[in-house]
Amino acid sequence: MKVLSVNCGSSSLKFQMYEMPEEQVLISGYVEKIGQPDCFWTVKVNGEKIKSQRPLQNHTEAVEVLIEELFKNNIVESLDEIKGVGHRVLHGGEIYDKSVIITDEVVEHVKNLTKLGPLHHPGNLAGIEALKKVLPEVPMVAVFDTAFHQTMPKRNFIYPVPMAWYKEYGVRKYGFHGTSHKYITETMKEKLGKDNVNLIICHIGSGASIAAIKDGKCYDTTMGLTPLDGLMMGTRSGAIDPSILEYVCKESGKTIEEITNDLNKKSGFLGVAGAADCRDVEELVKEGNEDAILAYDLYCDRIAKYVANYYLELEGKVDSIVFTAGVGENGFIVRTKVAEMLKPLGIRLDEEVNNNTASFKSIKEGIISSSDSTVEVRVLPTDEEIMIVRDTYELTK
Repeated sequence: MKVLSVNCGSSSLKFQMYEMPEEQVLISGYVEKIGQPDCFWTVKVNGEKIKSQRPLQNHTEAVEVLIEELFKNNIVESLDEIKGVGHRVLHGGEIYDKSVIITDEVVEHVKNLTKLGPLHHPGNLAGIEALKKVLPEVPMVAVFDTAFHQTMPKRNFIYPVPMAWYKEYGVRKYGFHGTSHKYITETMKEKLGKDNVNLIICHIGSGASIAAIKDGKCYDTTMGLTPLDGLMMGTRSGAIDPSILEYVCKESGKTIEEITNDLNKKSGFLGVAGAADCRDVEELVKEGNEDAILAYDLYCDRIAKYVANYYLELEGKVDSIVFTAGVGENGFIVRTKVAEMLKPLGIRLDEEVNNNTASFKSIKEGIISSSDSTVEVRVLPTDEEIMIVRDTYELTK
């Protein structure tokens, strides 16, 4: 049974086709810069990467490219072979605590929730509509980034603001990267041989969030109403004093929308160090760039503080601290620096194992803590696509 995973951004489309239930990846692709003259895409089949380029005006044309690639690479002989399509959708609000078959009602809910996900939902919806036109008879599934976090107790998701804001406008912490946090949780249940796992999951990439998992369910997480809250990221500020917005609006003459855009796209590593990628910042640190050193310290400091906070929330009963996503899986220097800050908790890394654990090194995953560490520390690659496909397979088979 062939199942397609799709993740559409405002100007991008990622896809993977799987043979299920074997979970074999048949093809993956990434279309970038949709709507721009230099639009291009990369497809990976049998370990070989193939890059193509031509202007694509919208997601409908990007979906046409997706279908072209499926036929060109002999993945399918007929569209009838595709039995399900799973779509990553950013925000499910309080409506969805699990993945669902996409109906007209679900589409309307996603449209109404665009006010909570204005940067992501237009792309999510464009991908859904484009694929429904090409595959009108194929069942499609919405996999919500917020669903996994719906088990948080109220005291962890309510903000200390007027309750009317929550009751009338839905102002609360929702959390994101839920598909990744769920994958890590389910995988750790298998590795540890129990369901009631207590974890601190550090999903650290260009976007970053940490989740506290208690008895196998999300107990708390760093992102909030939107993905802007919590950790400092590649281009996002993370948590700051909210009064800054009004102050900078008045001082600069910018609108609240412009300030919010600056906090989402021009802050974090980019705002402090002038480079958004952690690898580029590390190079600047090696050159002695003071802004980069400051940015790196801020970044690691935020991670360590949230880990320590969740360690206390879990009453010190932590089975494992898990690093995942781009920086979490590959950033052994970041992991070292964070662990140094967590020494008062008795956390220690095995330096040699940590330094050799990365996707481009000899060890891809595993325990990186030393034998005398009070808490196990692991590196575990995430796989959001397989979670999308698993949910789609279960709901459509």
